[in-house]
Amino acid sequence: MRHVEHAMGTVFSFDLRPPLGDARRAVAEAVTWLHRVDAIFSPYRQDSPISRLGRGEIGLDDCPPEVTDVLDLCAAVAEVSDGYFSTRPAGLLDPSALVKGWAVEQASRMLDRHGAVNHCLNGGGDIQCAGRPARGRPWRIAVAHPLRPGITATVVSGQDLAVATSGTAERGPHIIDPHTGRPALELASITVTGTGLTMVDAYATAAFAMGGAARAWVERLPGAEAFAITTTGATWHTSGFPDAASPVIQEADGAILQRPR
Repeated sequence: MRHVEHAMGTVFSFDLRPPLGDARRAVAEAVTWLHRVDAIFSPYRQDSPISRLGRGEIGLDDCPPEVTDVLDLCAAVAEVSDGYFSTRPAGLLDPSALVKGWAVEQASRMLDRHGAVNHCLNGGGDIQCAGRPARGRPWRIAVAHPLRPGITATVVSGQDLAVATSGTAERGPHIIDPHTGRPALELASITVTGTGLTMVDAYATAAFAMGGAARAWVERLPGAEAFAITTTGATWHTSGFPDAASPVIQEADGAILQRPR
């Protein structure tokens, strides 16, 4: 079963494989959830709780409980990343760098609870995979090359896998280094993998802001790995990055294509 939903200013695609369980109910619940997250956390909606909180019109106690949960997670990532992750990268309250991954991971858990245990949920390039697509086969995620349009940089494979890529290919230099207040320019993209997309998504943003220093940092993160492409086209990867030895290939060969956000 497949479904595509527009929410949070991007596209979410659902790919469910047998056994499907109560797939229609699962997808409906997940879609409702994604739109709720958008209503709460959109920095582009003047009436969203996160926008009103950022302007000081309401306090944290006036917000839905999800706001406290997300801001606590953001604070944890800010601490572990030595401040390279920030909810105020441009001065305004905006936890978007964690929210989408968190929303997708929660949606994935909803699918699992309804029996759709083998699925891949792609939220604007942030991917959460659960189970396997078929017996004996892992999920395969192709990462687009940020400097060579139409080329795949590497293919990541595994089960119960989360993959997030931060880069400049789609939106140009937009990730701010909180320590300088300027866009981070050392990397063209960095892909971070793990098991849960909440942390993987946030780690990818922090790692991009760090630049080359991210390699040693990710090596110290439990369960996380990274693959990066610099602005000169050079690559590096952490010691356990899945399939990091894969060459640059012309086609994804059946893999789900992931583009840097």
